[in-house]
Amino acid sequence: MPKTKSKFKTDLSRGAKVEDFVLQKIKNKYPEARRISGYCKEYDIWIPEINQGIEVKYDPMSNQTGNIVIEIEMGGKPSALSTTKAHQWIFYDGHSLVCITPREIKECIFTNQLRIVTFTGPGDQHSKRAYLVPKDKLFRYGKYINV
Repeated sequence: MPKTKSKFKTDLSRGAKVEDFVLQKIKNKYPEARRISGYCKEYDIWIPEINQGIEVKYDPMSNQTGNIVIEIEMGGKPSALSTTKAHQWIFYDGHSLVCITPREIKECIFTNQLRIVTFTGPGDQHSKRAYLVPKDKLFRYGKYINV
């Protein structure tokens, strides 16, 4: 198997574990919450009790780079922050869980006058456009959740 496909499958598996971890936290308050099976670009977790979706982002590299990647386009098509219908995004860096609304993410990006970068990530077949948001700035907009 080519290295990029192997990396993609590993990342997908890790992401699913993090989504399960976050889901268990959410189920403490909202027992009907569930992970969306299959691909859903709007959100990863659905909470029927409050009719809201949650996007889960796992970015352990942010501990080395200091930045959280906020994707807005992949392969020339709008994605992630550009297309989200999630009411909240939950970020996990391997140590902290932080809950932030998409509006607060955008506010952080614009207030700090961040620029879009284009790159192809390991395991990606297409380039993406994204903001590299300093984690310390972004997390100030959110609410920490006990891990």
